[in-house]
Amino acid sequence: MNDLVRQHTALTDTDLEWLHLLVSEWQLLSDLSFADLVLWVPTRDGTRYVSVAQMRPNTGPTSHQDDMVGHLVPRGRRPLLDAALDEGRIVREGDPEWREEVPVRVESIPVRREGSVLGVIARNTNLLTVRTPSRLELTYLQSASDLAQMIAAGSFPFHGQQLDIDHIPRVGDGLIRLDADGVVQYASPNALSAYHRLGLATEIVGLHLGQVTAELAPSRAPVDEALVKLASGWAPRGAEVEANDCVVQLRAIPLKPKGARIGSLILLRDITELRRRERELMTKDATIREIHHRVKNNLQTVAALLRLQARRMDSDRGREALNEAVRRVGSIAIVHETLSQTLDESVEFDEIADRVLAMVAEISPGRVTGHRTGHFGVLEAEVATPLSMVLTEVLQNALEHGFGPGEQGSIEVGAVRSAGVGKDPGRLLVTVQDDGRGLPEGFQAKQGGNLGLQIVRTLVEGELGGEFDMVPAPGGRGTRVVFDLPVAAEKRDKR
Repeated sequence: MNDLVRQHTALTDTDLEWLHLLVSEWQLLSDLSFADLVLWVPTRDGTRYVSVAQMRPNTGPTSHQDDMVGHLVPRGRRPLLDAALDEGRIVREGDPEWREEVPVRVESIPVRREGSVLGVIARNTNLLTVRTPSRLELTYLQSASDLAQMIAAGSFPFHGQQLDIDHIPRVGDGLIRLDADGVVQYASPNALSAYHRLGLATEIVGLHLGQVTAELAPSRAPVDEALVKLASGWAPRGAEVEANDCVVQLRAIPLKPKGARIGSLILLRDITELRRRERELMTKDATIREIHHRVKNNLQTVAALLRLQARRMDSDRGREALNEAVRRVGSIAIVHETLSQTLDESVEFDEIADRVLAMVAEISPGRVTGHRTGHFGVLEAEVATPLSMVLTEVLQNALEHGFGPGEQGSIEVGAVRSAGVGKDPGRLLVTVQDDGRGLPEGFQAKQGGNLGLQIVRTLVEGELGGEFDMVPAPGGRGTRVVFDLPVAAEKRDKR
């Protein structure tokens, strides 16, 4: 719609926002009318109309089999559009049109904003299945007529109301029509069933909906008054009512076809099962976070025990081996600590990399500095855990073997993340480069090495499905470790 309006019309951005607000609401008008809606806007030169949006009803057959969006129609071909635009009134004159052997009643509703008519809604009703309307259908049609008059007057949609289109109640979910005093004139079967689940034991027609709703809901003195006003339809608002192990979502729509409120529509939906599942998911999320928290605590306990054991060792090699184990356990604990603070099984790995870098640098305080460049991004837990161990081993190996006693230097951890193409996964290229003494002559990274490098090869190639190499750093001094890993496309952080 943005492209069509800006390409063909002279409407301002504020006008366009109003049309977006209308389109977010007009499924309600379509369903109440049992009719298709097409929004026509006059072109910049005023000689044609362009259709910028279309809606089909959920409550009846469509009268437009084809997509109408983007069609251009010369002015004069559809007189009802011209009359509605020029006169600013709803136009219903004329005989039904025949489209593919289907009779269609066409009406035109001007779309007004602050006194100006921005466009016209063509309301097209398939008359092929017309029969004697029921009470429900009569209520729908009367409510649709009221809404159409509000659109023509510029009082609908409601300015400034924020709607979550995917979660608002629909006409078919349940509808109640109130008079100006908030007394129920009509309730659809679904609406009546929802109130019965809330605990209402009688018929609802003739009752004051606000008072009934407040009596059914648990007593909360300040909230009761607001709930009474909402369920009485005084303002365009929404709320949830919970009682008798049932949750019902309400949305009030005041009806003011001629400026004064003549009544209201209350749309409602039973969302008990939806809320139950949300609570189950919240419980599961809390359980998973608690598990990660306890795993982190247990790993820290193991690290503390290993550290105590290392202090009692007489052998320098034994003490160093235990200290290496402490750092390995600590790198895993960092991942679980991060996971215990999130709502999903993924972590922002940049923070973990910085903490691992700081933890390993404690081996030689003041001698070797480390820093990170680039962006790891958000990684799944099954990637983050082995990657933290790999990073720990590579950094520890660089500190121990790249620098002698008393030597100073630096280590840089770099990360470059690229998106996948088609079915190919994305890649994460990680480099760890130091300016130390470099590799010994004849060293083969993929064959030789100590236990730490064996762990790195196993994790990178076996568990992470990546590639690992260790080569002399560019410039002739130091060592460069590279591992290239396949990773899923980065998701936006949902926290």
